[in-house]
Amino acid sequence: MSKKVVTLGEIMLRLSTPDFKRFVQADSFDITYGGGEANVAAALCNYGLKGTFVTKVPNNPIGQSAINHLRRYGVDTQYIVRGGDRLGIYFLETGAAMRASQVVYDRAGASIADVNVSEFDFDKIFEGADWFHTTGITPALSDKAAALAEAALKAAKAKGITTSIDLNYRKKLWTKEKAREVMTKLCQYVDVCIGNEEDADTTLGFKAKDTDVTKGELNLDGFKDVFKQMKEKFGFKYIASSLRESHSASDNGWSALLYDGKEFYHTRKYEVRIVDRVGSGDSFASGLIYGLVTGMSMNDAAEFGVAASALKHTIPGDLNHATLSEVKDLMKGDASGRVQR
Repeated sequence: MSKKVVTLGEIMLRLSTPDFKRFVQADSFDITYGGGEANVAAALCNYGLKGTFVTKVPNNPIGQSAINHLRRYGVDTQYIVRGGDRLGIYFLETGAAMRASQVVYDRAGASIADVNVSEFDFDKIFEGADWFHTTGITPALSDKAAALAEAALKAAKAKGITTSIDLNYRKKLWTKEKAREVMTKLCQYVDVCIGNEEDADTTLGFKAKDTDVTKGELNLDGFKDVFKQMKEKFGFKYIASSLRESHSASDNGWSALLYDGKEFYHTRKYEVRIVDRVGSGDSFASGLIYGLVTGMSMNDAAEFGVAASALKHTIPGDLNHATLSEVKDLMKGDASGRVQR
């Protein structure tokens, strides 16, 4: 029987400029749907697990389109609540070379921000579940959304379900002070914490020493120091971080670090040529969850997550459509990109 993973968060309409155009040049947008936790649920379905996504969308054709998009990839949408005013939108301008990508949010007043815990039956939602995942984006949307994330984490923990959170700090959504207050409270219910060095600093107050991603260099000792502090404060079972070395908007180094309180494991590093990096953190989270929930060793789970997310950089859209066999082949070292005939 396949494992069941429940995720909770916002799904948005994504409008992106075609052909690397700038916003001011574009006279059309490519449409898709995505959001941190929705991306994770879809990727896990892609790997053969049962992914259940929980959210609130407006009871109109745009909300239905978002649900249909997830259903297309096998996501269980039966617990999605309908109501509220609108679906959030984000606009994406994809960068290249030294020009960075840009995101503009239009998500104020989205249905998921105006939500009540009573709208969701977590006893039913978590029936038969093995894992629950959310991100720091959801509690940033509103106090009501933060209350919903906390209620879900508490309900999952009460049922003995493994919980994970991707810190995912978004400065356009809330202040560092508010993030620290809320995320410190949520993290007491978390088993697996995922986040990069900036997230750990801004949301929880842990700082990696002498690390500057803009220089394209990594100081793993700084990360190890932060992970030890996080383990000491929250008692996480695992702490993971994807490690991005930004050489340019088109070329990045990509690896990950995982800590279980005893061992630090640094994965293989991939040099990735970027087609679309949005959702790459979600694809790492989903790969790591897949590895851990299916019984892989800590090291193999980390390698699976990094290989999966390296492949995601080559795929347009928010979702990772890399197959299980493609990820496993890359884990074994087949990065040739040769035509498969």
